[in-house]
Amino acid sequence: MIKIGIAGGAGYTGGELLRLLINHPEANIRFVLSGSNAGNPISKVHADLAGETTLKFTDTMTDDIEVLFLCVGHGDAKKFLEANKIAPDVRVIDLSQDFRLKEASSNGSRSFVYGLPELNKDAIRQARNIANPGCFATALQLGLLPLAKAGLLGDVYTTGITGSTGAGQGLNATSHFSWRANNIQAYKTLRHQHMKEVGESLSQLSANKDFDISFVPWRGDFTRGIFISSQLRCDLSEANLQQLYQDFYKDHPFTV
Repeated sequence: MIKIGIAGGAGYTGGELLRLLINHPEANIRFVLSGSNAGNPISKVHADLAGETTLKFTDTMTDDIEVLFLCVGHGDAKKFLEANKIAPDVRVIDLSQDFRLKEASSNGSRSFVYGLPELNKDAIRQARNIANPGCFATALQLGLLPLAKAGLLGDVYTTGITGSTGAGQGLNATSHFSWRANNIQAYKTLRHQHMKEVGESLSQLSANKDFDISFVPWRGDFTRGIFISSQLRCDLSEANLQQLYQDFYKDHPFTV
């Protein structure tokens, strides 16, 4: 079994990771860090895991792990690695945005591979450190990667709407139910932080580097999930486009 540690296990990302790992036959969770919840049962924070585990949060790491998941806030993953001596042979999977971009993909002796399987499957298999892609970035790329590989990528006009969990557990005016219900709102119009990682990934596949993505993200009145709609000029027929996407994703079981 794979011995696993989790840093930042009390948030939405940590909770979903715990759900997956608790039910994974090869996962052995050694610790779940949360300074504010140390000593409390996991299920006290993540009620959906009641009856699934007897694990408790802790504020102490152990060194008997093979993989460390970082579920801390954006900007905190780099600080965590700098503040804690993680053995070089421990694999690190970061779920924040700290190491996604090529210019920021190194931390000391660690180099991070961008963890989108549909783009970097072979590199991920060999990687010792992985930077998990952003939410909007993942959805956008899955819709555009086949076009990029085929050299058909031009200027893209895209709109996306996301659920409230994408904002994390911290409360603010736009995350309250009373604001979200029966309402949507555009935000970070044409300047969302995920656009740079999307551009890097598409450029990795596309022979045509002269493309631009205009993206308008929206806050939706639902809890989780993302819907993306993209428009661009393409001369292929609908049947040929469908075949292009089927051929691209035929060996990628996470995308159907």
